[in-house]
Amino acid sequence: MDSQTYKRPIVIIGAGGIVNDAHLPAYQIAGFSVAGIYDVNKEKARATADKYNIPVVFNSIQDVVQGVSASVVFDIAVPGSEIVNVLDHLPPKSAVLMQKPMGNDYAEAKKILQLTRDKQMIAGVNFQLRYAPFIKAARELVQKGVIGELCDIEINVNVFTPWHLWTFLFESPRVEILYHSIHYIDLVRSFLGNPAGVYAKTVKHPGMGELASVRSNIIMDYGDMIRANILTNHCHRFGLQHQQSYIKLEGTKGAVKIGMGLLMNYPHGVSDSFEYISLEGDQAGEWIKMKIEGSWFPHAFIGSMEQVMLAAAGAISRPDNSVEDCIYTMACVEAAYVSSAKGGEGIT
Repeated sequence: MDSQTYKRPIVIIGAGGIVNDAHLPAYQIAGFSVAGIYDVNKEKARATADKYNIPVVFNSIQDVVQGVSASVVFDIAVPGSEIVNVLDHLPPKSAVLMQKPMGNDYAEAKKILQLTRDKQMIAGVNFQLRYAPFIKAARELVQKGVIGELCDIEINVNVFTPWHLWTFLFESPRVEILYHSIHYIDLVRSFLGNPAGVYAKTVKHPGMGELASVRSNIIMDYGDMIRANILTNHCHRFGLQHQQSYIKLEGTKGAVKIGMGLLMNYPHGVSDSFEYISLEGDQAGEWIKMKIEGSWFPHAFIGSMEQVMLAAAGAISRPDNSVEDCIYTMACVEAAYVSSAKGGEGIT
């Protein structure tokens, strides 16, 4: 399909930081057209429209529905608890991309899934890390067999995160896994499929006691031959020297290591890094550094919107990030919280 044929105008519902910092910059890079925007805070919507030359600011969700054509894609960037309400207002068979998480818990996720089914929507969830340029490069190496059979995924984040930038999180009963590690859970699933189970512990920090949790250990169970571990600590406030933020994929004959610079010194970030190695016979080769154009923010946001557009145009049967797939990411998140609440096996 021609690159212009599948592109559809976008109507954005929500004008928060993620829209301004990631959605709209990504759409400008991709050449996607934004036809209008709505936010319950009209001043925020107007400021965003002025900044990005969006032609229409809607006064209400009813105006959104009445004022657009059937060919638009709705980009829903509202808190998870508001997604069902927004979907209720949208016409049947709408094309929709909703911001993660897919509801605040698994029960809400199932309601969202059923509603999109009932209304026959083409619906995706913005788990955009799957489409980050460095992940696309790593996936290509895996698919080409450069590192052999993938058998180990490790994600390690040891940074200082300024949680005060997202004030709504201070009222949320779930924080770290639902709003951060959810990306890594989804990423692991995109490589390995659904796990047999999840083991997890998510905890608070003495210096961030107002937040429900800011550190997590997550093990996704893929049997006896595959390891998938996620380790996050958002409280390392001791400078950049020992901060780290990486994704490591290991196979039977090689490995890929990705440095995610965005999360260090956030929101300014540092440079990403990408290197891989492949055995030459039984001998270790040399680590090869690759220059990857683009990063997680904003470039990955192109891929998640593009999937919905392609499905709406009939070029693919459904988005890769469809609600039918992403419901399993939400199931894994729920399993992580259940595991954390149950605790480990007691000792005597």
